Amino acid sequence: MGELPLRLAVIGDELVAGAGDPRCLGWVGRVAARTPAPDPVTVLTLAVPGENSTELGVRWDAEVSRRLSPEADNRLVVGVGRADVTAGLSLARSRLNLANVLDVADQRRMPAFVVGPPPGAPEDGDKIAELSAALGDVAARRRVPYVDMYSPLAAHDQWLADMATSRGHLPGQAGYGLMAWLVLHTGWHAWLGLPDDA
Repeated sequence: MGELPLRLAVIGDELVAGAGDPRCLGWVGRVAARTPAPDPVTVLTLAVPGENSTELGVRWDAEVSRRLSPEADNRLVVGVGRADVTAGLSLARSRLNLANVLDVADQRRMPAFVVGPPPGAPEDGDKIAELSAALGDVAARRRVPYVDMYSPLAAHDQWLADMATSRGHLPGQAGYGLMAWLVLHTGWHAWLGLPDDA
């Protein structure tokens, strides 16, 4: 990480915003609270509910660029939600959209970290699983850390119980807690150059 304070721009949809969480923390707030940086971490959440990866690709660069600082270790966290499935985007389009974001971030010398879509509506399960695998492949080809949210949560009792009482297939406190745990235990501290003691 070096001497500079961390500045994290987190882009994505309503899951990045923590929608549905009674504590208003979501996974982003929980992860930030468990990130033991020497200086306070600045987390800039730039979320648009219902946004698919094509829409994200159009807006993210301008929004993130104006929030960067030459006096910070600027990093990008990409939370890809489930809207690509409901919007009917092809896997090829979703892959290209993420690839474009990661390639531009690399050109900006901004390290990236990708969080994939968690399970949602049961009838969308297979499509979300395919989307998650495709996005993971894009990230792996660019040596960018990727958190597979779908595989560990699809049959997780606590996740399923949380979703069974949710509105709009949004996680509650338990669901966001599980998402945060997965982020924290899938290379988060190593990506930030921090000790893995959370």
